[in-house]
This record gives sequence, C-alpha cells and structure tokens, in this order.
Amino acid sequence: MERVTIVGGGLAGMAAAAALVHHKVPIRLLESRPRLGGRASSFRDQVTGEAIDNCQHVAMGCCTNFFRFCEMTGIRQHFEPARELYFFGPQGEMTKFAASRLPAPLHLAGAFFRLSYLSLSEKLSLGRALSRLAVATETSITFADWLKNQHQPPRVIDHFWNVVLVSALSESLDRIGLQQARKVFVDGFLRNPQGWVVEIPQQPLEELWAGPVRQYLEANHGLVEVGQGVAKVELCNVNHPHSQANGWRVTGLTMRDSRMIPTGEMIVALPWYRLGEIFPEENPLAEIIAHTRQFEAAPISSVHLWYDRPIIPLPHATFVSGLCQWLFIKPQEASAQEHPQQKARYGYQVVISASRVLAGQSQESIIAQVENELKGYFPALGDAHRVHARVVTEHKAVFSPLVGSEALRPAQQSPIANLQLAGDWTKTGWPATMEGAVRSGFLAAENVLRRLDQPAKVLADDLPTSRLPRLIWGKLV
Repeated sequence: MERVTIVGGGLAGMAAAAALVHHKVPIRLLESRPRLGGRASSFRDQVTGEAIDNCQHVAMGCCTNFFRFCEMTGIRQHFEPARELYFFGPQGEMTKFAASRLPAPLHLAGAFFRLSYLSLSEKLSLGRALSRLAVATETSITFADWLKNQHQPPRVIDHFWNVVLVSALSESLDRIGLQQARKVFVDGFLRNPQGWVVEIPQQPLEELWAGPVRQYLEANHGLVEVGQGVAKVELCNVNHPHSQANGWRVTGLTMRDSRMIPTGEMIVALPWYRLGEIFPEENPLAEIIAHTRQFEAAPISSVHLWYDRPIIPLPHATFVSGLCQWLFIKPQEASAQEHPQQKARYGYQVVISASRVLAGQSQESIIAQVENELKGYFPALGDAHRVHARVVTEHKAVFSPLVGSEALRPAQQSPIANLQLAGDWTKTGWPATMEGAVRSGFLAAENVLRRLDQPAKVLADDLPTSRLPRLIWGKLV
C-alpha cells in the first residue's frame, strides 16, 4: 500500500499519523523543524541543559480525543490529573478549588462558593450568568458585550470570567466570540463532572513526541523524517472526458533541498499562516488561503525561573489578578542523588496568555515584574537565589477566536480530492487547543480511510451530558 504523506509534525500531523497506522495504513510524516511537536514542543535551555516547553500545555477531562491519542501512542500515563486547583486572590489569599461528589453541574457549586475574593451577591450573579450561558445562542456578539448585557459585576468579570477564558483561549474577553466562550464553560464545567479536571504532563513534551510517539509510529509502518521542509506542493488538473478522476490532484512535493517526493493521499497539517507558502498561486485552495489570511493570532509567553531552593509548597497555582496567570513546578531533572556534586535547582514556569502587553519589554523587565508579583504570594522567594531565568514567547500560539472566525475555518476535506487539511484552525467545533489539533488530525484520517475504502470511526465521543444538565438545559450541543 502506498504511504499517506503528512506534511507537518505538530499535534494535528502526529494524530493523523497515529490514527492511520492504527488502521494499518503506512504513512510518511515530514516535519521541517529538527523535532516533532510544532507549537507544542520543547527545546534545550543552554544554561541549565534542561528541556523546557515553549509553553506549558495542559489538557482537561473533556479533551476526549487528545486522551485517545495519548492512549493510542502509549503516553497516557505521563499526564497527571490535578483534582485540586489553588486559586490566589488579589490580596494573596488562597482558595482550594475542587469538585464534590454531587452530580454535574452541582459538582463545582461548593468550589465556586468557596472563592473568598467574591461576595455572596457576586457569586449568585455568576451562577445566574453560567446558567444563561448554557443556552445562549447568539453568534454575532463578543463575550465582553454578552457579560455586559447580563449585568455581571466588574469583580466577577476580572476575577472569574477573565481568569478562565484568557487561560483557555489566550485572548481578552472583547476578542472572544460568545459561542467560543460558551464551549469552554459547557464542556469544561457544566456537562459532565469529569470535564473540568486539569491534566498536566509530567515530562517535557519533546520527550513524549520524540520518544513513545515516534516509536509507536515507526513500529507500525510509519516513516518519520524531521528537518525535512516542504517548498511546494505539486498539483495537476486531470480533465479527460472519459476519466473518473477529473479535477485537481496532488501529485507530489518539492522539498527545500530540491528533492521530489511523489505522493498519493496527502494531509497538510501546517499552521494556518504557512498554508499559502507551499501552494502555487493558481490552485483550488485560493479561497481557503485567503480566509486564513484573515485569521488573527494571539501570543503566549512563559517565564522560566530556576532557584536554589523551593519557593512554593504547591504543584501549581492560579492567580486571579496581575500579570502572572498560572505557575507550574517543573519536574526536577537533576537530583542530588544522581549528581551529588551538582547543586539542586528548582524550576518553575509562569504562564502569561494573550501576552501582547509584554511586546517591546526586555526579558529583564518581564522577569522583574513576575518575581515582584510572586514575592507577594510566596515569601520564601525573598530568601531564594535565582540561578537562571528566561522568557519564551510563542507569537502565533493560537488563532484568535473572534466573532465571525468560525466561518473562516475550512473542513478537513479540501477542494482537491486527495488532499486533507489538518490543524487546530480547521473546522473541529473546538477552539485552538491540543484537543482541537488532535480532532483535526483524526477527522483528516477518517477522510483518508474512507477514500481508501477502509472506512472507520476514529473520532472519540464527547463526554456524555449528565442527567441533571439535560433536565435543566436540554441537549447542550
């Protein structure tokens, strides 16, 4: 059987590859960078020698396809559920956020009411808005305007809605469409009691992609080539009166090193801003490419810090105000037992989503602001010696979920019969997340399997809507 060619080794491309080899279809996965992962990858810090993620990626219990990908490739055990979150209020007060045994959507009611930095009236207002959001149907309004229409108090907007959505969608509330925001809360908080659970990778992502994932692909008729950039997709227009194969087809790839690779079925799993680079000007994807140029991007920054001692007794923290949004402890790669001659260092990552405010600032200035905020929460930082620090910004981390952006997202089946598109920016029903990327890869793989006369369901089902939400709000589509 001819190999299916997949261009792009990010999550979408890896998911498509994993799904195809799972169904005994050989693949060739081409990635231009020297490592897999795309925008969810790692690199080696030259000072510490540690592999660090370009941004902390987490999944939630509602990410059913991402976890199917993890199970398929043997990395599920490397994600640890955080069934208790730690929220720090504007005065530094900490509140534990955890579910009860009550059914959804009541499982998180106690957690919301324990948020000490919101008053009782603010919590009641929040609860009413959440219930209305579950059945909201408007498609042409920003979430900021919707909250205004719901008369949400400013503190609730700043200390709840903003905290959740900026972290989930990496955008400010005035740049998020209502339906994109609704998706986060319905699937993450209201539909099923498992949907909200945050799962955190316990290894740098590069170790997962380059280790178990690549091994799985190569052990199952997969050919993985990194450092192999595509310069151009070759097309031809078949137009024979008596042929059943009329129309445009992909025939091959011209690589950056001038090699030619003939292809049959192909999946292009590149970021939206690279799609127009590899197709000739005259091609059936012209409208799709024009739409991708209307996408706007949002940045995510990570501040990586290493100290000579622990500064926080918790595995992670969420901040409801200030520059810092999340803090995660890095797994300690160099222990005193393994390297008795080397001093132990303790690594942390602070995540700042929608980080446009940092544009033009020096690394030193950003690090100083972050440390100043952290000292207000964790006094131990005052006695710690910083060993190393650096700021990493993914400038086009995700596409912005603006009002109207859903109409720009293309289906996986392109106008060219043997060409599929994949990426979190394609039409998946999900925002730009790891789940959205995997879904796109699975959907593209389903299309290829159908074209190969091997139809199979790859996409995992969503978490079921629990009985009580169905009684209150109906189907919750």
